[in-house]
Amino acid sequence: METSELISKVRKIEIKTRGLSSNIFAGQYHTAFKGRGMAFSEVREYQYGDEPRDIDWNVTARMNRPYSKVFEEERELTVMLMVDVSGSLNFGTQVCMKREMVTEIAATLAFSAIENNDKVGLILFSDRIEKYIPPKKGRGHILYIIRELLDFTPESSATDMTVPLEFLTGAVRKRCTAFLLSDFIDSHDYSTVMTIANRKHDIVAVRVYDRRMEELPNVGLMKVLDSETGQYVYVDTSSAAVRNAHNEWFRKGSERMKDCLTRSGVDSISVRTDQDYVKALMGLFAKRN
Repeated sequence: METSELISKVRKIEIKTRGLSSNIFAGQYHTAFKGRGMAFSEVREYQYGDEPRDIDWNVTARMNRPYSKVFEEERELTVMLMVDVSGSLNFGTQVCMKREMVTEIAATLAFSAIENNDKVGLILFSDRIEKYIPPKKGRGHILYIIRELLDFTPESSATDMTVPLEFLTGAVRKRCTAFLLSDFIDSHDYSTVMTIANRKHDIVAVRVYDRRMEELPNVGLMKVLDSETGQYVYVDTSSAAVRNAHNEWFRKGSERMKDCLTRSGVDSISVRTDQDYVKALMGLFAKRN
């Protein structure tokens, strides 16, 4: 991608997603994703109803009247964006490509995080870790992440969901909130590593899919490219048996994914490329409040 075109796309995404995060998501994000615990803030004179265990006996002795410690939520979070860059994301028959919607959602979450003074990091993956950007704060860092999301070329086109989950568990020491953004088209069994990762961190799954992955149209013989293998295949969509088999493949894959996420205790949303991801994110935030 040309530098001028890339800058223009980064700016366009920033304007849209930063506006969403500032005007719509900021408050909901704050309450949906909690800090690590309670941190000492100050002392004040004891008030009726204060916990006796919170009395600061050193200050009480100096002032000759009781004082209590005041605690507040330790708000700062680390947010990791785990983004699938495998070949299947380069597909879209409706409003946009799956990868384009994933990029917008990731950018919106990133700007929501820095609105709350959180650090944001990025893991790009296929069937390997393609790139790791450690968590940092600031607008410049988020713009760097958006540039990578827009312009990164992966080495592999295949998918293995176990790879980013194992990497997250091993590489990120402190508990973080990790958004896993993918179409979840993967034949590997990632249920065990998902459970382990969610015990250490707070995993949230965001699936983006296309309408034609859910249901094939009846348009006769189609030449289709498998973007993960690079092979072309011909599909006779006029055959009801072929369309039904495709629909069943998608249904079983969705059920397998939902079962894995439910057993792992992972919150999730699914967004189709011709649907409004803003509504889906609002629903996710509301569910976690």
